[in-house]
Amino acid sequence: MFILIGISADFDPVHKGHAKLISEARKIADEENKKVVVYLNKGFSANHAPFFVDFEARREMALALGADDVKSFEGLHHRLVLSYSVPIRLKQMIDDGVTDYITSASISLDEIKSKAQKFIDEGNFVGMPKSYTNRNEIRWYAINEFLGGKLKYHIVKEFNKDKYSGRLIRQSIIDNDMVISKDTAKLLPKTTVEILQREIDAGRVPGDRNWSDIYKRMNTYSRGNLEKIAYLNGRTINEIIKRRVYRDPESIWAVFRRSDYGPVMTRLAISAIEMEVTKKEVMELMKSYESQGVIPDNQKVQRVIDRAWYVASELEKGVSARQANETFRSENVNVNAPSSLEAGLNLTKFETKITKEGINTDLYVDKNGKISVQFKSEGKKIKTNLRLPAVEVTYLRYIMDSHFIPVRGSIKKAKKGFKVKVDIG
Repeated sequence: MFILIGISADFDPVHKGHAKLISEARKIADEENKKVVVYLNKGFSANHAPFFVDFEARREMALALGADDVKSFEGLHHRLVLSYSVPIRLKQMIDDGVTDYITSASISLDEIKSKAQKFIDEGNFVGMPKSYTNRNEIRWYAINEFLGGKLKYHIVKEFNKDKYSGRLIRQSIIDNDMVISKDTAKLLPKTTVEILQREIDAGRVPGDRNWSDIYKRMNTYSRGNLEKIAYLNGRTINEIIKRRVYRDPESIWAVFRRSDYGPVMTRLAISAIEMEVTKKEVMELMKSYESQGVIPDNQKVQRVIDRAWYVASELEKGVSARQANETFRSENVNVNAPSSLEAGLNLTKFETKITKEGINTDLYVDKNGKISVQFKSEGKKIKTNLRLPAVEVTYLRYIMDSHFIPVRGSIKKAKKGFKVKVDIG
């Protein structure tokens, strides 16, 4: 049996706040004859960024402070938002035999329980308010309850975040030309300073993105190919096309700011571009965990599709999107969203002559905001807008902007000319 520590921290690098967490876990473990096991994110941080210090060095830092073992979470944080990755991580811990969860917070366990109850009742862990103090700890508690409350929760009083912040510690080292200042060293255990200095001397710190691949994809991919990448919506793709060429990270951050992405979603979108994460890949990952009972009903892929159809249908009746979303969520509305649509095409006589049934097509949102399709036939590239009823246009646009639900099209013979059969999900 294990006791788990440090779930909500990336330990990047391990500071004295983390050391306190390990120390408190050690006390409980020794009393109950259990082991202290730290689970560290690997590859990308929970905030979808590359790590400052790589996994092996962070693992060494945790072991030096008294952890019995270090395990990893891999392949999640360039593919999923926290409301989906947390249930998966909790499931892994429970399957490993973890019995206790310990984390730091500035609020009490009773307050965490109180704020988590609304999300437990709704079975939906998306949209945790930014105003919540320790909202990540609230999310973990709520999802643990959703999974049956299998982990016993322990809270350690949080150190001063204005000092003991991994982000601030990393920034201070970067600003100081990769030198650990005396003031920064005071925030770190001695073993961390030694390991971190070794990693800096070896040139392994800081970690960084593969910017060359990111620039290449953002500078060259068509709208149709960008549409396949997770966490890119129609507006963002058009901003990417419009603002080419990209040669530095700031120009990339700027295009996402113009598309109203916050810092967290920007990092996730950039990570998806870097790793070529497709919407299809994300959807299939979600569905694989749905089958294991890990993903709440209100967050399941089909539920997202159903909500898009319901809201589109209600808009046709004059109901606002906000009101329709609220009704769908609060009243647990059941709908039968279409899994495919047939759209008309605006083809010239020549294009009609060379078009053939069965050709695969790419869907995208053109610079005028209209849903369009492109395909190749007999060496010719054909682009045209789709013709659909208004409710289906709205529905399809919601799906295409969903961040993780793919759409694909194929040419279908019609009574007169051709149509595109659009498959959703």
